[in-house]
Amino acid sequence: MARDSNQKGRNRDEAAPELADRLVAINRVSKTVKGGKRFGFAALVVVGDQKGRVGFGKGKAKEVPEAIRKATEQAKRQMVRVPLREGRTLHHDIDGRHGAGKVVMRTAPTGTGIIAGGPMRAVFEMLGVQDVVAKSIGSQNPYNMIRATIDGLGRQASPRIVAQRRGKKVAEIIRRDEAPIEAPAAETA
Repeated sequence: MARDSNQKGRNRDEAAPELADRLVAINRVSKTVKGGKRFGFAALVVVGDQKGRVGFGKGKAKEVPEAIRKATEQAKRQMVRVPLREGRTLHHDIDGRHGAGKVVMRTAPTGTGIIAGGPMRAVFEMLGVQDVVAKSIGSQNPYNMIRATIDGLGRQASPRIVAQRRGKKVAEIIRRDEAPIEAPAAETA
C-alpha cells in the first residue's frame, strides 16, 4: 500500500512543470491593537512556467519568508494559460483593466525584448514572452497593474481559438497570401 502512494507521488513530481517565481512587492503592514501596533508583511509574487502559463498571488504573515511562501502557493493555484504567437509574443494588441489600473499591450517583432515597467515585466518574464511593448496608464499600484495585465492576457485569442469558436478552419481566418485590395480607378470622361 505504501509503495502505491510513493508511486503516485513520483508520477506527480515528474508531470509537474518547472515553475519560476518572481517577488514583485513586499510591504510592511501594521494592525493597531489595544497594546500598540502589530507589524506584519504582505508579499506579491508572480509564478510562471515560461511556456505560456502565469499566475499571481499575495500573502500576509508576521515574517517575510512565510508571506512569500503563502503568496507563491496562491499564485500556483491561480495560474492561467495564455496563447503565444511563435512562443515569443502576443497574437494581437490588447488592453487590460482592473480598478484604476489600465495597461496597453502590443505585439512586437523579433529582437524587441520586453519593453514594460516593473510588475508588468515580471508577468511577461514568467509567462515566457520575449518580445512585447507594454504601457501602464493610470494606477501605479503593483497589485492593480498585475491584475490588469492578467485581465488583458486572459482575453488573448489565438487564430486556432477564433477558428474553433466560429466553426471555421484556421486557413479561413488567416489569409497570408491574399492580394491587397486595389481601389477602383477613377474614370475621366
